[in-house]
Amino acid sequence: MGKILAINVGSVRGIDKTPVKEARIVEGWGLEGDAHGGNWDRQVSIFPVEALEKYPNHIKDEALEGCPTENITISGIPLEALAVGKTLQLGEAEVRIMYIGKDKYKDEGRHYIVSREGRFCRVVRGGSVKIGDEAQVI
Repeated sequence: MGKILAINVGSVRGIDKTPVKEARIVEGWGLEGDAHGGNWDRQVSIFPVEALEKYPNHIKDEALEGCPTENITISGIPLEALAVGKTLQLGEAEVRIMYIGKDKYKDEGRHYIVSREGRFCRVVRGGSVKIGDEAQVI
């Protein structure tokens, strides 16, 4: 079983997100107050820290120094379990993984790894999430 390490919300697209201790995930929308919410398949972005192990140290270091670009950072779930079509329970909410990575990769920093390894999800059931909540495949 995994857990939520960080939650980040950005009110405008294209800027770094702001860390928060808790948030509300809205069914069919995404994180309340986040610019990426909406009626589409990338409502919530998740970064599994285990993905860092796939990359050389200089990429890892850049990613850890950069500001968060994902909504939720998780740990403790094997990457192979976080496949497209899987549903995750995050605190009270449930999200379904729709995509891994983006169509266009970024070249540096945290964007580099999230654009390749981020899980992009649609909200199945809304609810509150907070740092330390359980994260699990259901």
